[in-house]
Amino acid sequence: MNIAVIGTGYVGLVSAACFADLGHVVIGMDIDKKKIRLIQSGCSPIYEPSLEEVLKRGLQSGRLSFTTDLKKALKESTVVFSAVATPPNKDFSADLKNIFVVCENIATIVDHDIVFVQKSTVPIGTGTECEKRIEKILKKRGEHFRIPVISNPEFLREGCAVSDTMKPDRIVIGINKDDTYAQLVMEEIYKPITRVGKPLLVMNRESAEVVKYASNAFLATKISFVNMFTELCEQKGANIRDIARGMGLDERIGPRFLHAGIGYGGSCFPKDVKALIALSRELCLPFPIINAVHDINENQRKRFAKQILKALPPKATVAVWGLSFKPKTDDMREAPSIEIIHAILEHENVVRAYDPVAMPNAKKNLPKNVTFASSPLHAAKHADVVVLLTEWDIFRGMNLNELKKTMKGRHLFDGRNVYDPEEVKEAGLIYHGIGL
Repeated sequence: MNIAVIGTGYVGLVSAACFADLGHVVIGMDIDKKKIRLIQSGCSPIYEPSLEEVLKRGLQSGRLSFTTDLKKALKESTVVFSAVATPPNKDFSADLKNIFVVCENIATIVDHDIVFVQKSTVPIGTGTECEKRIEKILKKRGEHFRIPVISNPEFLREGCAVSDTMKPDRIVIGINKDDTYAQLVMEEIYKPITRVGKPLLVMNRESAEVVKYASNAFLATKISFVNMFTELCEQKGANIRDIARGMGLDERIGPRFLHAGIGYGGSCFPKDVKALIALSRELCLPFPIINAVHDINENQRKRFAKQILKALPPKATVAVWGLSFKPKTDDMREAPSIEIIHAILEHENVVRAYDPVAMPNAKKNLPKNVTFASSPLHAAKHADVVVLLTEWDIFRGMNLNELKKTMKGRHLFDGRNVYDPEEVKEAGLIYHGIGL
């Protein structure tokens, strides 16, 4: 199958590389010339385990290429996947500007039938609006090309995006108007995956558009639900780890996403929760659980920052370990570190930070007076407080006795509950976890 992928962010680049690895002929398109030159050279602009290996393999095979020319991308393609960003507006609604630009440009340029697939996460009804805009432009051109609009939401986890694409839990296809041809095309694209038993679910387009939001909102709910109990645990002497373990062993609940901490971040959970809140306002439908999920997550960061500030001496030096919103990625979008570091700096303190991957991106998102260290211990040297914000493995293996010798102060704030409180105390440090 000849496939075009518009947008080379996390979803677009991973999808393009993996489709080529599945045997399809793929051309990725983006308006960023610098990024396309980098990708075409075999280098990934994002940190994602295994991605660069798959990218290079596709380029070397000749099945994968990249361009900034939309006309070139569409020329031989049977299917075009749109994978552009839908960031939240100030009112929490999804910004669909890029989505509509893509569908309108395709309708303006295309010279043959093509299947248009929406890979980006979009609010319910977006596919219908794209369909209307495409039909309007084709009518103005006097053309009658068949361009069915399909919803095919992604369920990728940053840090596991390649394996999630190649070995998904499920593939969701949203098709309206009983378009048998479009369904057959989508089934053919994913045949290498479905042949090994992975389920492909076909539903109407509106249902497919909601599935991604509902899935992310539910996972975010599990995180906020367990975080809701952390303050109670701290006040009454309970242990959130034991509570989460006791809950997670119930097979109806499961252990995943029950890890207490400073809350979720990244490009999906915050954006999708906000989009559902905006949709509930627009339709006057009460979504009290979703609103609570957002509020708890926001409060969790603020509460942790206040606890840190209470422990700081005047003009303290604070070592921050971990900057990306989660390990195995360099993504700083909605990273809790941004808000917490800003709160620390507001009180004339010094921040010295270390992250094994995300520091180049962090420099674009953090104040200029943040100092970046060459190692965790370099960041902690003569620090009054150490604050762990991202659970990279390098921090899990730290020698706490060595840390104590390196620091000036004794406070260790563990925003991800990585450490055993007793081990921290034995090393002569004062432990501050969440819900412990």
